Amino acid sequence: MAELSEKLRRTIRDVPDFPKPGIIFKDITPVLKSPELFRKVIQAFCDRYREKGVTAIVAIESRGFIFGGALAERMGVPFVPVRKKSKLPYKTVSATYELEYGTDSVEMHADALGQGDRVVVLDDLVATGGTAQATARLCEQLGAEVVELAFVIELAFLHPRKKLSKYPVFSLVTFD
Repeated sequence: MAELSEKLRRTIRDVPDFPKPGIIFKDITPVLKSPELFRKVIQAFCDRYREKGVTAIVAIESRGFIFGGALAERMGVPFVPVRKKSKLPYKTVSATYELEYGTDSVEMHADALGQGDRVVVLDDLVATGGTAQATARLCEQLGAEVVELAFVIELAFLHPRKKLSKYPVFSLVTFD
């Protein structure tokens, strides 16, 4: 795992001042450009969750879909998309979370999960943890158990694990 983490650290591109001045965006597209590295990322998650009784992969819009869809297919379990408010076509449940200035909401279909489901919530990156926490609450609202919150990248200097302390958290690469 250390070798994969180091390869990711070298491959993920920093984009300064995106999407606004002062932000250094962690760009995963170089990872996606390498089929071998992308495959290793999906395999690392698959190896971690294969024996944990996971019944669905819940992924957060939009980059989480890239990793979540591939992982769900590899594991042979359903893929559950979580999207921003008003983007899903069927009946939804929603959860609101705090932003630096204001709030936002995420939604999933009301019939996406149920009692007895064991899910991994997956996204490409965790910063402050608000979106992941709201997504985990949605899963629990529908009766599912959150096995773990999983990320390709963790921005540890923003202390997301404080907000996510109720859940196990796993990241492939951490930036301090």
